[in-house]
Amino acid sequence: MVLGTTSGAGKSWLATALCRYYARQGLKVAPFKAQNMSNNARVVQGEGRSDTQCATVGAEGFAAGPPQGETRPPRGAGSDTQCATVGAEIGSAQYFQALAARAEPDARMNPLLLKPEADTHSQVVLMGQVSAELTALPWRERGPRVWPQIAAALDALRAENDVVVIEGAGSPAEINLSDCDIVNLRVARHAGARCLLVTDIDRGGAFAHLFGTWALLPEADCALIHGFVLNKFRGDPALLAPGPQMLHQLTGVPTVATLPMWWQHGLPEEDGVLHTAPVPNGAPARTVAVIAWPRISNLDEFQPLCNVPGLHLKWARSPADVAGADWIILPGSKNTVQDLAWLRAQGLDRAVAAHAGAGHPVLGICGGLQMLGEALIDPQAIDGNGPGLGLLPLVTLFEAEKALSRTTARFGELAGVWGKLSGVSVSGYEIHQGQTAQHPAMARSGDVAREALQAAGGECIGWQNAAGNVLGLYLHGLFEDATVMQALFGAHVPTLDSVFDGLADFIEQHFEPGVLDALARPLPAGD
Repeated sequence: MVLGTTSGAGKSWLATALCRYYARQGLKVAPFKAQNMSNNARVVQGEGRSDTQCATVGAEGFAAGPPQGETRPPRGAGSDTQCATVGAEIGSAQYFQALAARAEPDARMNPLLLKPEADTHSQVVLMGQVSAELTALPWRERGPRVWPQIAAALDALRAENDVVVIEGAGSPAEINLSDCDIVNLRVARHAGARCLLVTDIDRGGAFAHLFGTWALLPEADCALIHGFVLNKFRGDPALLAPGPQMLHQLTGVPTVATLPMWWQHGLPEEDGVLHTAPVPNGAPARTVAVIAWPRISNLDEFQPLCNVPGLHLKWARSPADVAGADWIILPGSKNTVQDLAWLRAQGLDRAVAAHAGAGHPVLGICGGLQMLGEALIDPQAIDGNGPGLGLLPLVTLFEAEKALSRTTARFGELAGVWGKLSGVSVSGYEIHQGQTAQHPAMARSGDVAREALQAAGGECIGWQNAAGNVLGLYLHGLFEDATVMQALFGAHVPTLDSVFDGLADFIEQHFEPGVLDALARPLPAGD
């Protein structure tokens, strides 16, 4: 199990690296995180799903995933032999960890997912499905209700695998939450896990963070800590002495790794905006501005853009941030109407409209697509009603049921900069609470959006304006598809497999010899 002294210490990427390291040893590996809080989610196989072969995602792309999942009739016209996969949603970190482990991602790997919708409210997803009952329940009352399913999911993964790599959340020393903990020490105790405690030394105070965390743990739980890890170190490791030795004397726990700072490891960020490297040799050939509204979701799908030669990805929170950008992207949102109100409050609505009016490319994905339309209608009181940006003649109707599917689709004949995608098949996933269609009154007057992307079942899930520069899609994962990246940028970006191998190489190089293998060694009989 990987625990951290703080959020952002490096738990997620270290757990991902461990998954690939142990998988390369020929072991059967699965990841696990009891509870995750993130608006970055992926569609995976749900509990009890059928084995029907349906739409899949390319194995070489960032969205690579399992070909299995529950099937449902196509949403729209089309042959009843075609379908899109339907499943569950889990946090992106566990999705990537499963791929690193060479395992099929499923809902048991992240049984509880909290998706923030406001500062004091989150949508609760249990075993991959939204639970209105748990969402309405006071936070401290959820633990007893969900622990049996969390424990069952963990036990099942332990029974099926040689190694389960567990990720904690925040810090195990959050003593104000210890009575309702379901993600840190309770999980460690249940599994008898061998724990690593990782800290971000770049923040400063790393030895105090490690000692303070250890000292606040109950004595029995201290025995579960098998090693300290110093992460994001810059400089000469020799300068750390005698800190690790003194810490060992105080706690009995050795420091088993000092990991150098590594900015561009290539693994998508889960909780924050992506780190983008400066473009070498002068000005970038292309600048892409992604609107970073407060409830941004699925931002990890833009990681491949960070690896395109000559492309600069920037996060926009003001009109000045989009000035001079070649493209503007409106990404997914956990609360479309609230984020649209924020966009207007910043004056970014006018900046986007001016950009589109000048003929420059605008791309909306999921919630961003919904914002590009004329109106958002919410009879279920899910997200709220409101006018859209009016850049596409579409209307969105919010529905109680969330659409969750892995989808293959094909672009039609597109115009403008998006014409490079004409006829291209693409794979990805859909997570949205609402359906979008042509605005009836505008269609009668002759203002009709071009149908740009058609799912395998025949449903339109993408539209383009008449001028050809504004494109809106319900499909996530566009830039994770190698064919799309080649068509748009003529670029080949690193596959996830190469990223995972790089992470495993990194920890193998920097952990003390024998430590990683010892952590996975079977317990003696009777223990």
